[in-house]
Amino acid sequence: MPPPSDIVKVAIEWPGANAQLMEIDQKKPLSSIIREVCDGWSLSGSEQFALRYADGPQLYITEQSRSEIKNGTILRLAISSARAARQLLDRIQSHGIDSRLEALKELAKLSADPTFATEFISMEGIGTLARLVESGTHFGEMLAFTLTAFLELMDHGIVSWDLISLSFIKQIAGYVNQPMVDVSILQRSLAILESMVLNSHSLYHRVAQEITVGQLIGHLQVSNQEIQTYAIALINALFLKAPEDRRQEEHTNPLDQRLTEMASTLAQKHLRSIILNHVIRGNRPIKAEMAHQLYVLQVLTFNLLEERMMTKMDPSDQAQRDIIFELRRIAFDGENDPSGTEKRKAMYTKDYKMLGFTNHVNPAMDFTQTPPGMLALDNMLYLAKLHQDTYIRIVLENSSREDKHECPFGRCAIELTRMLCEILQVGELPNEGCNDYHPMFFTHDRAWEEFFCVCIQLLNKTWKEMRATAEDFNKVMQVVREQITRTLAMKPSSLDQLKGKLRGLSYSEILRLRQSERMSQDDFQSPPIIELRERIQPEILELIKQQRLNRLCEGSCFRKLGNRRRQEKFWFCRLSLNHKVLHYGDLDESPQGEVPFELLTDKIPVSDIKSVVTGKDCPHMKEKSALKQNKEVLEQAFSILYDPDENLNFVAPNKYEYCIWTDGLCALLGREMGSDLTRSDLDTLISMEMKLRLLDLENITIPEAPPPVPKEPSTYNFTYNYG
Repeated sequence: MPPPSDIVKVAIEWPGANAQLMEIDQKKPLSSIIREVCDGWSLSGSEQFALRYADGPQLYITEQSRSEIKNGTILRLAISSARAARQLLDRIQSHGIDSRLEALKELAKLSADPTFATEFISMEGIGTLARLVESGTHFGEMLAFTLTAFLELMDHGIVSWDLISLSFIKQIAGYVNQPMVDVSILQRSLAILESMVLNSHSLYHRVAQEITVGQLIGHLQVSNQEIQTYAIALINALFLKAPEDRRQEEHTNPLDQRLTEMASTLAQKHLRSIILNHVIRGNRPIKAEMAHQLYVLQVLTFNLLEERMMTKMDPSDQAQRDIIFELRRIAFDGENDPSGTEKRKAMYTKDYKMLGFTNHVNPAMDFTQTPPGMLALDNMLYLAKLHQDTYIRIVLENSSREDKHECPFGRCAIELTRMLCEILQVGELPNEGCNDYHPMFFTHDRAWEEFFCVCIQLLNKTWKEMRATAEDFNKVMQVVREQITRTLAMKPSSLDQLKGKLRGLSYSEILRLRQSERMSQDDFQSPPIIELRERIQPEILELIKQQRLNRLCEGSCFRKLGNRRRQEKFWFCRLSLNHKVLHYGDLDESPQGEVPFELLTDKIPVSDIKSVVTGKDCPHMKEKSALKQNKEVLEQAFSILYDPDENLNFVAPNKYEYCIWTDGLCALLGREMGSDLTRSDLDTLISMEMKLRLLDLENITIPEAPPPVPKEPSTYNFTYNYG
């Protein structure tokens, strides 16, 4: 007979004594259990003791967290969190250097525990640590442990960052600005400054006064990728939290506009080229966290375009209308511009029609829709001025075609700008956990404009290949979108490589790819083939099910979501080979390969699993309001609900892993696998199997039959046995 669900069997350790094997009754108060444990070793004053986990982070066990104790867990009797906090606080203020160093080392470890952190903070512990830093008397390991403890304590969100003093900020900034400083101290200093910027509006201004992008550039030229990652993360934080009036300013000349004060600084200090040469093209592979920070920087850079994208053109604004006049002048008048003398309005109207504007009389009206707003006009002027030969060729080439086949440059440029904003998600905040950066956007100071110039030439080429007319405009744009998205998925490393890959994706190649991908959907629609498909499907589904379960047995690494990304925390989960238990546990770093079961200290019997929920139904998505706003995290979240009223929460690293795990768990519980990946795999594998079987049929030699005797027409029913 199985033990009651409220009884948990554990082992409890105490230094210098044999472990006690106990059955903990979860209905009894935790203080009573601790008293029993103390009595077993004849220890008095049980209120001065507590239970902690012996493995992993060794967290304190409280009434709120005790439900997480599993059968077979090893616990440790330890002094209470309040007593430990008091002892460490006294020791870090002692005069003995060795004693203080050991105390700070222990404090750095314990500060990650929320129970201990609450006690230590209540004793003004953070103020004590801040004063130690401000004194400037700590160096090396002692300072590194002090900063680690401070950062861990602040990360719990118990104390507001606004309470940090200016002298503390100056001291931390000093460590970052020093030419030679210990790596561990530099890492923690960068992380502290990043947290200040992200968590306090007032501290942003103070940090921005102490740290400039130019001072951070030196940290990007080192060989240590961890330092590079911390530096870019701080740059991103400064970029993200910069006040709107400093981030975006009004400009009269779109070609010379400074997108932001930050962006101007980045350009002056050659940040882009340094990131390209020392990080992206460095001799070390890009780790996941660095990839994420590059992605964030890419998103924030493109988001500088949002204001222009959402700005409508004012048809009465002469300066804005002059830009359209300039487009006409470059295309049709060259350097000798007689505009403003005796040029007739009828001639302007004809020129605007040749330029491909929808409104020939007042083309300014074409830029009143947002998006793309004035951003489209900026792109067109950049092409006309910086790639003048290409611009003139596109305009004149189309103006000389038959009317029904001309590619309207103005309309195409406006729609293309809108499309590129959608593809690159201009104006959207970065997604947590996304690593989708494109190296080519770091290869040019005006990467967005150059990207547009490449794509407008692609659009013109595709229009000609499709022999399109005005009625085909939307079809052409669909093909161009597919060409661009397929090419971006290949991650070209430069704009030249982008051009080469786009050349390989001609309209005929897109048609071939579409036809190939539709084979599983459109082909073989005759009744016998449909019957064959239905007979094959269960067999293929079983293969997919086994593949999913095998992947769960191999296991996957998941990132722990927290307030600060700089200190990465991971955990690993995998299914036992007999499919009866899920093993999981925390890791110090992302693993390379399979993690042994012995290192995964926690487990859930599959028989205890009640259900699997996804998205907004997950407990951790309901708890974290910030994550609700993050579409990608929401789409990749899932939770296992198991007895008694417990849950194990996941956020998959990508959509593929999400589909693998949700499908695998459904298969494990005997439920239908319904992800997009399963449907895609099912269609692909069924099509492959059907082609193989039909190929076998084609190779059968059928004897010639005598010619049929003519007779009245009739209906023949053929039955094929495909075996």
